[in-house]
Parts: sequence; structure tokens; C-alpha cells
Amino acid sequence: MSQTSFRRPTKHYDERIKGIDEKICELIKQRKEVSSNDPGYPPLEVIKSWAEKYDLYEDLLNSIFGTLWDEESYKPNVKPEDFKKQITVLKAIEANNKIYSVACILQYSNSSVVNLNIEWDSTNNRTERRRETNHYELYIDKDHECRMFYGSGGDDHSHNSFVVSPPLPDDVSGINLIFKERNFDSKDWDEYREIVISL
Repeated sequence: MSQTSFRRPTKHYDERIKGIDEKICELIKQRKEVSSNDPGYPPLEVIKSWAEKYDLYEDLLNSIFGTLWDEESYKPNVKPEDFKKQITVLKAIEANNKIYSVACILQYSNSSVVNLNIEWDSTNNRTERRRETNHYELYIDKDHECRMFYGSGGDDHSHNSFVVSPPLPDDVSGINLIFKERNFDSKDWDEYREIVISL
């Protein structure tokens, strides 16, 4: 996700609440530390009770905790710079009636780009496949941050590009690309299918 410049919605600010606002920032930091930066999301009935107790809009609290839960999406993106080379991979696996493949890895001075291609047969269930909308994440190890920055697709294929930083070594043998596939229609965001492509 690309960051856009933020425009302050109004020039008005009541300086009397500056200390309160700073306290909110302090509590957010404390919340991350206490939860080891994995707070989850409060039960909806708890949010409803807080809204009633503190005379706040329930949807406002849902939005606030949703933003905190999705904090990673606000991290500044690493933009690939100074292209170096392509590393041929040509790896594929079959799972979930689909073919998942990685043809190559693009090497830049500050990052690597991994392209995941997915193909499936849609001739007999075109309507069902069109309804299926999935979200993909990539994990390699604790030393590499992976962010999806582009995705596209059609009735029988999809393409997802991930930026990995710092860059992967030129010798990628032995590295596991662990992709998590989540269905947007799933009621439980913790449910996902794991696809591992070993290099």
C-alpha cells in the first residue's frame, strides 16, 4: 500500500487537550509493549459496553481499534531502487486445485521483489471463482519484512508482487517463501491457507 501525503483536516486545535492527546500516544505505545505488539481485537460486546460507559459512538471505537489492529499497513513502504539483476527461480507447487509459482526474484540495492503467480481452471466453476477474493501475505523470516505492493487478476489467474527488505542474498537456495492465503469473505481473519515454496 502506497503512503499518500496527509492533509490536516482543519487548522483548529484546542491547546488545552494537548496533554491528553500526548497521553493517548503514550497509552498506544504501552498497549503495544504489554501485548508484545500483538493485541488482537477487543470482543464486540466489550467495545459496545465501552461505548455506552464513556458516551462514545460504537462505530468510532470499532474504527479506532481496527486502525490499531492494522498498524503494519501504515509503515512507510520500501520502494525498490537501483535494479541489479534477476534471479531465476522457476518453482511451483499445486495446492487447493491451483498452481502457485514463482518464476524469478528481482534484486535491487535496497530490496528484493518476489512475484507470486496463481493459476486455476475456471471453465466449470467460473461464477464461483469470480466470487472468491483472496488476500496474500508473504513471510520469509524475522530478519526480512515483506509487503505486498501490487496485485491483479482475472477469472483464472492472479498476480501478486511483494517487496522484501533488506534484499535477499543472490544465492536464495534453502529459503522458504511462506505465503498466507486468506479469503476476504471469511468471518475469521485468523483462518488462512499456507503455501510454502522452497527455493
